[in-house]
Amino acid sequence: MMNYIALIPAAGVGSRFGASYPKQYVELAGQAVLQHTIDLFVKNGRLAHIAVIVSPDDEWVDEVIRLPENVAVYRVGGKSRAETVVNGLNYLINHKIIQADDMILVHDAVRCCLPQTALNRLLDTVGNRAQGGILAIPVVDTLKRAEHRESVIAKTVSRAGLWQAQTPQMFQAALLQKSLQNVDFSEITDEASAVERLGIAPLLVEGDSRNIKLTRADDADYVAWLLGQ
Repeated sequence: MMNYIALIPAAGVGSRFGASYPKQYVELAGQAVLQHTIDLFVKNGRLAHIAVIVSPDDEWVDEVIRLPENVAVYRVGGKSRAETVVNGLNYLINHKIIQADDMILVHDAVRCCLPQTALNRLLDTVGNRAQGGILAIPVVDTLKRAEHRESVIAKTVSRAGLWQAQTPQMFQAALLQKSLQNVDFSEITDEASAVERLGIAPLLVEGDSRNIKLTRADDADYVAWLLGQ
């Protein structure tokens, strides 16, 4: 039987955030950002397992994260997001924790405000469809391309047909594993970009503007406010 599995890559150091420790462990609204992220999948109730992938030398997860029954931490993270995802996926498959036909929802550790409506929309729309799919929102802002050597506008870029990718990004385990084999991890910015290289067109499922990624320190106040709503 096919299961839905969340895979949360949490091995990053969060250098742009500016904290003295990884931003997934920053406390907002009473607990670590990563805890909020874990809890939103636990609350959903439709996922069979939640896998949190951290660095082998992570010194915070055991101190600040509590693990509900269907959540486990795996210390196999890599130097990049893509490497962390593939390491975690390989471990889960090789140890028969998941099956090849399970649907894997890869979600940023610091997207802790994902609404349940958006998560359910992804699950309902993609289901077990072979092409998979991602949450994304249509681009609404005017886009400018900069000159390479100066901070001046080279041209205005049409936003027609452009979407901003979010997570979760949901694919069958076997397909995701295949897409991440023999690739340059530095060129893979999300799971969909790896799957697209196989000639597959994933579904775009409308996400939610509240599903923001905590990236810089000035994001923290807004994320904390969202968590308090």
